[in-house]
Amino acid sequence: MEGTLFSPALEGMKDVKSEHGELMTKPFLEVCKLVLPILDKFGAAMTVVKSDISGNIARLESKYNDNPSRFNYLYSFVQAEVEIKTAKSSSSCTNGLLWLTRAMDFIVVLFHNLAQHQDWPMSQACNDSYSKTLKKWHGWLASSSFTVAIKLAPDRKKFMEVISGNGDINSDMEKFCTTFSPILQQIHKFLTSVGLDSMKAS
Repeated sequence: MEGTLFSPALEGMKDVKSEHGELMTKPFLEVCKLVLPILDKFGAAMTVVKSDISGNIARLESKYNDNPSRFNYLYSFVQAEVEIKTAKSSSSCTNGLLWLTRAMDFIVVLFHNLAQHQDWPMSQACNDSYSKTLKKWHGWLASSSFTVAIKLAPDRKKFMEVISGNGDINSDMEKFCTTFSPILQQIHKFLTSVGLDSMKAS
């Protein structure tokens, strides 16, 4: 493998913003898709997270494909749904974008933990990330499922070997976190501005 498993996502992030700094739908969704092969390496521990991410990408992609010019910019989904008062629906694209962003927050903090805390076992890195990101939005059932799944997390050393390829894995993990985190914060800021950043799991 040329580079690390993060290399394609890092390359993709260069195209996420327009020349005016607006977030573009297709490139953003492509970057989220490129995170999925990394999650594959966690095995059963990330099955639920991966399925959730895939479902939200598919929802947004389907809407985008209906009218690519109208939904060229990421926030256009939300603006369209706010206008017709469907943004708060659990099946809305707004809800899909919110949960996709939250899942990516979890992944960014997880890889930040792995890069910064070389002595942490995988379970500690996962649990710390979960408690800082997704946990407050999850109900008891989702939270319990996640806690059980994390027990299936792979051995940290083996995992790092698998995702390293022939590149500098710690450098790429840091780059991934520092580049992606501001993009995710930008989405949260926008969703907060329209009063839609605090929806909980139904």
